[in-house]
Amino acid sequence: MTASFIVPGDWGKRRISRNLFVVCLSFLLLFTAFQALSNLQSSINCDAGLGLASLATIYATLILSSMFSPSLTIRYLGLKWTLVASMCCYALYTLANYWPSWGTLIPASALVGLAAAPLWTAKATYLTTTGIEFANIVGIPQEAIINRFFGIFFLFFQSSQVIGNLVSSLVLGSGDGDDSGGDDGTDTFTCGAQDCYTETGDDDSYCDPPEKDLTNILLSVYLACGVAAALTTAIFLQRLSENPEKEEESSCALFLATTNLMRDPQLVLLIPLTVFSGLEQAFITGDFTKSYVTCTVGVGWVGYVMICYGVTNAAFSLFWGQIAKTTGRIVIFATGVIVHVTLIIVLLTWAPTEDQLWVLFIVAALWGVADAVWQTQINAIYGAVFPDRQQAAFSNYRLWESVGFTASFAYSNYLCVWTKLVILSAVLGLAVCGYVLTELHQRRVNHQKGIRTENDDSHPAAVNLTEEKSQF
Repeated sequence: MTASFIVPGDWGKRRISRNLFVVCLSFLLLFTAFQALSNLQSSINCDAGLGLASLATIYATLILSSMFSPSLTIRYLGLKWTLVASMCCYALYTLANYWPSWGTLIPASALVGLAAAPLWTAKATYLTTTGIEFANIVGIPQEAIINRFFGIFFLFFQSSQVIGNLVSSLVLGSGDGDDSGGDDGTDTFTCGAQDCYTETGDDDSYCDPPEKDLTNILLSVYLACGVAAALTTAIFLQRLSENPEKEEESSCALFLATTNLMRDPQLVLLIPLTVFSGLEQAFITGDFTKSYVTCTVGVGWVGYVMICYGVTNAAFSLFWGQIAKTTGRIVIFATGVIVHVTLIIVLLTWAPTEDQLWVLFIVAALWGVADAVWQTQINAIYGAVFPDRQQAAFSNYRLWESVGFTASFAYSNYLCVWTKLVILSAVLGLAVCGYVLTELHQRRVNHQKGIRTENDDSHPAAVNLTEEKSQF
């Protein structure tokens, strides 16, 4: 199958690197606002569970948009303007948080969900295509460069956790008084794994949002970041052109591309791992921040704790991308599994207290290490295993990851935290089984074709990637 986009013949390493930097910077600005705001939703919009409902809406809508909107949007707007339009939708979500209600925040959340699938599919297609061309220029195995590009991207992307959470802590921490969960009689609430919303009910659940004036100041900073991201992409990112050899597809064919790929055995095996990626991110964003951090030491500490998550996530995103060629995926994935299993056990058995604040920082930091594994390597796997069906593959990636996000946010107000951790561990077990079978299948196919795998410095699926090029 012929690739959808090609790189002009006059592109060199410097031009590719420049555009990689523009994409990375734009996402850094955009998610400085969105990720930090997501981390705070369960705390600043906690009344009647509005914050978690908005997050659930985002990812529920994303599931639907992943089925059809990426291919259609990219077809008519191209990669660059798909990114710009999607970023504008994220900025509108930040704007809606000035007047949080079911009538403003939920529609804005749905808009973000519709925009997220095209945003991430366009980004992944752009990075994969330019990474392949870069590999062809320098004569390095393509998958190694794809891993490196995604590693660099997620270094910037996860750095947004640091910047966004630092801003939120500085702004919200400037409020008067101690907002820890133990004040004003809130010490009756059980924090940690035994936090059970079903026992307290919505009216009695822990909810202590910050002052409205402080929240509006924070939102203003985040809105500026979102607008800057869209402008940076619109002005500086060079457009990719369609491959003239690509056969024209009908809208129906583009819609069916995502669903048809679901019948591919390799995709089926990757589904549990992709769902787990959504579940674990949703847990650290919604449950950990509320049941372990806000409930124990107050919302003012959420940003500082999540900075540790962002720092390790960013650093190890780059680290895993760089060492993937040397160690192969198996070692990296095994490390992620070990770290996450250890953290789940700790969170199940540990009862957080205010004088053990340092444990919250360690848990967040190690969670970032493990999440960096899933974010960099799953993206790389999808790009390498489905080189000639990138848009459909990355749409499926966002779809199934969104299933994990949606499920986690949807049951968040109805299950005890320990139940959520058990679910997380069960899905991780299925993910490991699926991943092992995927590697075995890939090695068998590669052996039949006489092509070395990434763990031998290359990847068979990368062979067809040489046709993929991108343009401004």
